[in-house]
Amino acid sequence: MNNEPNAPVTIIGLGLMGQALAGAFLKAGHPTTVWNRTASKADRLVAEGAHLAPTVGDALTAGSLTIICVTDYQAVRELLGASDVALDGTMLVNLTSGNSAQAREAARWAEQRGARYLDGAVMAVPPVIGTAEAVILHSGPQSDFEAHRSTLDVLGTATYLGADHGLASLYDVAGLAMMWSVLNAWLQGTAMLRTAGVDASTYAPFARQIAAGVAEWLPGYAAQIDSGSFPAEVSALETDARAMVHLIEESEALGVNAELPRLFKAMADRAIAAGHGGEQYPVLIEEFGKAGDR
Repeated sequence: MNNEPNAPVTIIGLGLMGQALAGAFLKAGHPTTVWNRTASKADRLVAEGAHLAPTVGDALTAGSLTIICVTDYQAVRELLGASDVALDGTMLVNLTSGNSAQAREAARWAEQRGARYLDGAVMAVPPVIGTAEAVILHSGPQSDFEAHRSTLDVLGTATYLGADHGLASLYDVAGLAMMWSVLNAWLQGTAMLRTAGVDASTYAPFARQIAAGVAEWLPGYAAQIDSGSFPAEVSALETDARAMVHLIEESEALGVNAELPRLFKAMADRAIAAGHGGEQYPVLIEEFGKAGDR
């Protein structure tokens, strides 16, 4: 167990995020070793008290916990797979962005070389690292997460998702789907209202209210999806589809791009054609669960 105060840590990779991670550990009083291909990126951190390791192998042996935050999973393999790097007995937390298959393969690769391995995803921008606002997702053996939880908590809100190493990456991209969907819907409405002289700042508070209201529906809709039953308690899908027509027609009449609402309508039409018109909106999970473009 290394869940002790001020445990020594290592950061490999000093892009903006890696520098923020190292800075948070230094601020919390953890002995911090850093390594980066371009050593000059460590200058500020060294001035603040970090130790610059001459090699990746030296960096790994300096901390009881090593956090990797580099360009991609290929870079992880290249750095840690070098002949002079020993992984046996190390505790690795990989916060490099990638997909779930890469995360699972990296875990197998690291464990075959004797390392303990957690995969992770940073759901935050560098300036908020070290605050509760920074959510850091982790997946892998729970015992490894719990053993280092107090150290990982230095970076933000350390969140454990489960034993499957791919879960952090899956949550990451699911979060991106939410982010882009909300932003694109807001941009659609903003584009429409601008034709009437309403600026984005005026519309934004109303849009925020709508987004918050829809978010309140999610637990109930999730229960329907998990049970596989979609009674129309609020509105039937066929009713929603008629409203989608209004959105499409209004967009086209205003000279605003209607691709997004047409996509909504196309998916709803397929579900209705399959006999789900009388059910509630979450029945569209069946369409989202199908592979391939149509």
